[in-house]
Formats: sequence, structure tokens, C-alpha cells
Amino acid sequence: MMQTNENAIEHIPVTEPERQYYFIEKCKDYVRKISEELRRPLTAAVITFGCQMNARDSEKLTGILEKIGYTMIDQEEKADFVIYNTCTVRENANQRVYGRLGQLNRVKRKNPHMLIGLCGCMMQEPHVVEKLKKSYRFVDLIFGTHNIYKFAEVLATRFESERMVIDIWKDTDRIVEDLPSDRKYSFKSGVNIMFGCNNFCSYCIVPYVRGRERSRNPRDIIREIENLAADGVKEVMLLGQNVNSYGKTLEEPMTFAELLREVEKIDGLERIRFMTSHPKDLSDELIEVMRTSKKICHHLHLPVQSGSTEILKKMNRRYTKEQYLELVHKIREAVPDISLTTDIIVGFPQETEEDFEETLDVVRKVRYDSAFTFIYSKRTGTPAAVMEGQVPEDVVKDRFDRLLKEVQTIASEECAKHEGTIQTALVEQVNEHDPSLVTGRLGNNLLVHFPGTKEQIGKLIDVKLLECKGFYYIGEAVEK
Repeated sequence: MMQTNENAIEHIPVTEPERQYYFIEKCKDYVRKISEELRRPLTAAVITFGCQMNARDSEKLTGILEKIGYTMIDQEEKADFVIYNTCTVRENANQRVYGRLGQLNRVKRKNPHMLIGLCGCMMQEPHVVEKLKKSYRFVDLIFGTHNIYKFAEVLATRFESERMVIDIWKDTDRIVEDLPSDRKYSFKSGVNIMFGCNNFCSYCIVPYVRGRERSRNPRDIIREIENLAADGVKEVMLLGQNVNSYGKTLEEPMTFAELLREVEKIDGLERIRFMTSHPKDLSDELIEVMRTSKKICHHLHLPVQSGSTEILKKMNRRYTKEQYLELVHKIREAVPDISLTTDIIVGFPQETEEDFEETLDVVRKVRYDSAFTFIYSKRTGTPAAVMEGQVPEDVVKDRFDRLLKEVQTIASEECAKHEGTIQTALVEQVNEHDPSLVTGRLGNNLLVHFPGTKEQIGKLIDVKLLECKGFYYIGEAVEK
């Protein structure tokens, strides 16, 4: 009988996801050995910065870590393996990560077996990686947004080499399905339908760090949501940098509206949300699907960014103020009770007082239920960062305060319109400040707090909205 040679060449799968499951098993062996040496389980913490796309990526990282044998904890200073899933939309986000790394370095000196990993959008910037290589040599793994599915393979390389491992791809068209994932909530889940962005808004770094648009195969999306619904998920959030352009890269093109019709058919699924929607790509077909759907929540996040057509042109948004308002009119005609939210940037280069007044005019005409308001900050690597006419800080601050006051006043008035009505809430948690209450999310995305118990978490409950508190409600459950 032939004896096996331990040094024989290993047969590593070349296809995905089989290749990653092979490396998960390899990492599992390393983790088990270290755990035996330390005589305790190994722990890991994934710290997420940024958007819901990052949050979804972190669920995938967590799922892989659990398969490998790590016990997940929240405290990064107590973990054997810390991963920062980074955001780079704003310059100060990078500084926060560097500050946290400095603190972790002190912890790692006392725990030499500790691993530190960095991934996400910040890692796609070459100057960041150079800085890490030079000044943060204690970091163990660095990988980007395009190859997050290779996490187990990168980790296995680190275990074998015991040196800093850097694996950054400039771009990719790859989408790998069927890898482990650990959902934060049992009753709702984000689902990526596409990756990357082709819009190149002049203030935004996302296309440079997330790459070009690529859509997932609709069959894979439907299968994932069917499995989620079978596992008790009531609500999905379809995610993409611009969901309205879904399907353009598929061999057999499919519109976002057509995808929504297919998702609607899934048994057990009760709520559908999606974000983000670029106004230039929101079609009449999508509005019609929202009008007729029984499952799509009547909430739409529709970033305007500015009310000035001149500034919108400089932002490369590719719509005018008038086109945006006409779109809002069509949406409200079709779905009268729609809740609209938005993003607004104040102080974009060359913004005049007249431009700002145009933004206030849009806010007053649309009457958003809420708005994310941002002071423009230079983002190195974007066209806007080198534009002339940067607005003085004191002027920007004054405009920002005026905008915030207007947004909050209108949002409070819109919220109050629903007082006394009965709405359906998906209970998400026991209230953080009063354990006799539970917190639920309404179809319009606002929160309601009402008397309840933890047994109601994950259930859809009819609630009477007794009192509006500006951005949330106090209510009471209604017996059917």
C-alpha cells in the first residue's frame, strides 16, 4: 500500500467558492492550534465604518471568522483578531482609523499573538497603503473592496508567512457567491444586488475605491432572498451605490423594476426596501412598480445634493433642479403617502448665496421627512478638491445651520401628520432607554416606541401613533 507523502503538492481548488472553503479549513487548523496553546477560544471583533454596503461586507467577514473558529465579541481591545472595515468618503474617516490603530498597537505589544486586519474603501487608496507599510508595520492583513471574498485565503497566507500580507486589486468584474455570512438581525437583512459605481460625481471617491458597476445575476439574488425568507427574514434592503442602474452589465439585461417584481413574488417576505437611488436613473417603470407593489415600503431615499442647477452641473449629477422636482411630483402622484428622504451638501466650491437659496427652495417644495446634511469637505483624489472658489468656513457654517433648522422644522411637521393613525411596525429591539418599551420601524422608515416585550422582536405589529416627537413616535399596540 502506497504511503502518503506529507510534503506532496496540495491540490488547491481553482474555482470559487470552493477555493475559499479550502482556505477556511486551513485557517481552522491554525486557529485550533493557537487556541490549544492559549487554552481558551480565540476571539475576533469586526469594527465597521461607513455605509450599509460596508455593514453587509462585515457580515460576510463575520460569517467566515465564525467558520474558522473565532468567537465574535464587540470589544476590540479584548479581541485576538481585530478587523477594521474602513470608509473613506470623508478625509476625517481616515484619521479616525489611524487613531484607533495607534491605540491597538499598545494592546498588541502585550498580546503578540494578536492579529490586526484592515479592509474596505480606505485600503483602495495607494497613499494609504504606503503609509501603513511605512508607519504601521504591526498591521497583519490589508485587503480592499474588490477581493473581500478572498479573506480566508489572505488570512491563511498571514498564518503561513507571519508577515504583513497586502492584497489590493485596482478593479474587478468578479462576483463570488455562496460564501458564509452572519446576519446582525434574524428578521431583516441587506442584500447586495450590485457593486461599484459609474457616476463619478465630482465630490465623491466611491467610483475610485469601489470600482465600476457590476450587477449580480438575478437568479443568485432571488435564491439568496428565498433562503433568507425561509430562515425567517421579513424584510430585505436591496443595496447598491445606484440601484436604479441595476442590470446594465448583465449578459441578459434586466431592469431594477423587473428585479423588484421578481423579489415581490417570494413567499414569506413581507417588506422590501432599497437604496441608494440616483435621480437621473429613476424610471417611470420603477415608479409604477412602487405604485402597485404590496411589499415595497413607501419610503424613498432620493439624494438631491443641491437645489442649484449650476452647482448640480459642477457636481456632475446630470439632472437639473426642475427635473428633480418633476420627478418628485411624478412619485407623489403615484404614491401619495411616500416618505422622501435625501442627502444635501452645503458649501460646495463656488456655491453662492443664490445657489444656497435654491437648495432651501427645494427643501420647502419637497418637504422631506428627514435629510442627511453635510458640510462639503475636500476629498483628495476627486475633481472637486482642486476646484477654485472654495467657500469660506464661516459662510458654510451659517448656511448649514439655516438648512438644518429648515429641514428639522419641516420634518417635524411632516411627522405630526401621522398622529392618530394606525401603522404597521417591524419590531427591531427592546428600547435602549426604557425596557418596558420596544422600538419598531414603520414603512416610512421612522421609529415608534411602544409598550411591548422582547418576544415581539422580528414581528410586524399594528401600532397607533399617539404622539409625534419630531423624528419618532410614541405609540401603543393595536389588537387586530
